[in-house]
Amino acid sequence: MPSLARGHILRFRAPAGAPSRPIVERTALILAGGSGTRFWPASRRARPKQLLALDADRSLLAQTVDRLGPLVPPERVWLSTTAALASAVTAQLPGIARERVLAEPAGRNTAPAIAASLLAMPAAARQGVVAVLPSDHRVADPEAFRAALAAAFDAAERFDRIVALGVTPRWPETGFGYLELGAGLPDGGALREVIRFREKPDRATAEAFLASGRHLWNAGIFVFRGTRLLEEIARHAPELAAGLERLAGEPERAEELYAELPSISIDFAVMEHVQGMAAIALDCGWDDLGSWQALYEVLPADAAGNRTHGQAVAVEATGNLLFADQGLVAALGVSDLIVVRTGDAVLVAPRERAQEVRRIVERLEAAGRRDLL
Repeated sequence: MPSLARGHILRFRAPAGAPSRPIVERTALILAGGSGTRFWPASRRARPKQLLALDADRSLLAQTVDRLGPLVPPERVWLSTTAALASAVTAQLPGIARERVLAEPAGRNTAPAIAASLLAMPAAARQGVVAVLPSDHRVADPEAFRAALAAAFDAAERFDRIVALGVTPRWPETGFGYLELGAGLPDGGALREVIRFREKPDRATAEAFLASGRHLWNAGIFVFRGTRLLEEIARHAPELAAGLERLAGEPERAEELYAELPSISIDFAVMEHVQGMAAIALDCGWDDLGSWQALYEVLPADAAGNRTHGQAVAVEATGNLLFADQGLVAALGVSDLIVVRTGDAVLVAPRERAQEVRRIVERLEAAGRRDLL
C-alpha cells in the first residue's frame, strides 16, 4: 500500500490483496487541495477558501470534518491536499493523524487525487465504503446532511452502487452541473437512478430543470466501495489506471510519474460513464460559497441589510458585505458594496460584480505581485 513519506508526499507500492472476509468499514476522503481565487484578498495560494473561517469561528475544512462525526469519526477521515497546503491542513485538524493527510506531488485534478488516495488507504478501508466530499462547502443543517450520507453509505454497501448526494435545487442555478434522475430503485427507499450528468445550463434550461423535479445540483459528493471505483477507473480511464500502475511499480519516481498523470476531474473521467449510478437528494441548506456575494446571502443581516464578519461599523449604509480579517471596516453612506480588509490588502467592489474578483488576481499575477497571491 502507498504510505506517507516525509514532506507528506505520496509514495506508491502495489495495494495489498483482498481480505478473506467482507469489510464494511466506512471512511471519508475530504478533498482539500483547491486554491480558488474568488475570495481574494482573504484567500491566497497558501490559505485558500477551505482554510478560511467565512461564516463561523471554524474554517470550512474544520466544519466539514466536524459534521461527519459521529457517522465517520476522525480516525477514519482522510485528507487529500497538495504539498504546499499539507502543513496548514494538518495544523487545522489536530484530531486527524498526520499519516492520513495525503499530499499530491503535483496538482492533477480530482480523478488522480481520489484514485491515489484510495490506493494509499489500508485494504480494509479500500474494500469498505468511502465517501468523497469537498472541503469548502457550507451546510446549514448538519443533521440532515448526516442522515442523507448515512443513507448513501447503506445503499452503496447494500447494492454495490456508486451513490451521488445531489442537492435539491432551490432556484434555477446556471453555475452548477446537474444530475438527471430516473425512477426509484426497487427496495431502495429514497434512492433514484441517475440517467445522466448535465452540464451547466443556460437560464431557460435551468428553469426547466427546476420545474421538472427530476434534477439535482451536482455537489461533487459520492459514496462507493473503494474497489468498485478503482474498477470503474480501469474501465473508463485506462490512461490514468496505467499511470497509477507505473507509480505502484516505481515508487521512487513518484513525483516525476505523478506529474505525468492526466489532469482530469472524477466526473469527466468516470462518473459520467458509470452504469447504474444512483442518487439521494440532499436538502440541508447546502451552499458551495462560490463568491463574496454567496457569503453575503448566508450571513445574518442587520436592520439595513448589511452583513458583517469581524469588526465592522455601518452608518447610513445599506446592503453591504463588510468583512474584516484584521482591524476594522467602516462604511458611511454607501450601498451594495463588498468591502474586505486583510493585513496587506483591501477589496472594494459592487456586490453584483463579485464573480469578477478573479480579474484582480489575474492583474496582480501579470504584474508579478506574488506577495499578494
